[in-house]
Amino acid sequence: MPCSSRTGEGSIFEEIETEMATNNRRTIKELNAPNSDQQPLCITYSDANDDFELKSGLIHLLPSFHGLVGEDPHKHLKEFHDKAKDWLYYLLSGSIETWADMKQQFLQRFFLASRATHLRKEIYGIRQLNGESLYEYWERFKELVAS
Repeated sequence: MPCSSRTGEGSIFEEIETEMATNNRRTIKELNAPNSDQQPLCITYSDANDDFELKSGLIHLLPSFHGLVGEDPHKHLKEFHDKAKDWLYYLLSGSIETWADMKQQFLQRFFLASRATHLRKEIYGIRQLNGESLYEYWERFKELVAS
């Protein structure tokens, strides 16, 4: 009994064959390279036409890539690792539109309420230690407040 009821099956196979033929013309290096225009689906980028200003004082904060033998260019492009990387990958599509969205969702996931309670207790109960200078005490206090 022929399978003539499947319509459009030939066109799907033709598309696959065309794509495979295109890939056969690419080098191994080209096939291995990640698609640089891919982005995490959860992040919505603004249009490239939007104007923005990058202050010169902030440029040194950006990670740098020198192209040295031991440097991995793909690793340079990735900022999150382990659980944070998985978390970012599985966020809902379009759920991050601003830096504030990213910050809020990240802190909700990784900065647990129990940690905040613990830090609050440490800040309220901080005391200068015996032999600790006022400067050392102040620096320790600032670190607690910053965390």
